[in-house]
Amino acid sequence: MHKLFEIATRGPALYEFTDDVAHWASNWPEEEGLLTLFVRHTSCSLLIQENADPEVRTDLLAYLRRLVPPGDDASMAYLTHTYEGPDDMPGHIKAALLPTSLQIPVVSGRLALGTWQGIYLVEHRDRPHRRSVQALLR
Repeated sequence: MHKLFEIATRGPALYEFTDDVAHWASNWPEEEGLLTLFVRHTSCSLLIQENADPEVRTDLLAYLRRLVPPGDDASMAYLTHTYEGPDDMPGHIKAALLPTSLQIPVVSGRLALGTWQGIYLVEHRDRPHRRSVQALLR
């Protein structure tokens, strides 16, 4: 079984889509297997992360910005891929550091996530985008 999830973003943030994935997986209550999620873009990522305290997401974004500043920051003067804006190459670097695919066990049609775990698309670009995440359950 497969599905394409579309996630609208409005700039750098963690966009949770756990409920969408869980609802889709629940359509097969007898199903057990491994769910693979794969983001089909090169400047965003996927994460399983805490979904209770929003400060976790704030701190993660702040750390990523500190780790990989915008392309117009003096520390990034070495970049050569700059024609798509100061957020583009840093977005590619962040996507190279974070996962672009996830695997989650599914038991009886339910995601086997921990109590405080959520599934997030991490947008690294400044402008809004429409991101596609391919899901495959086997």
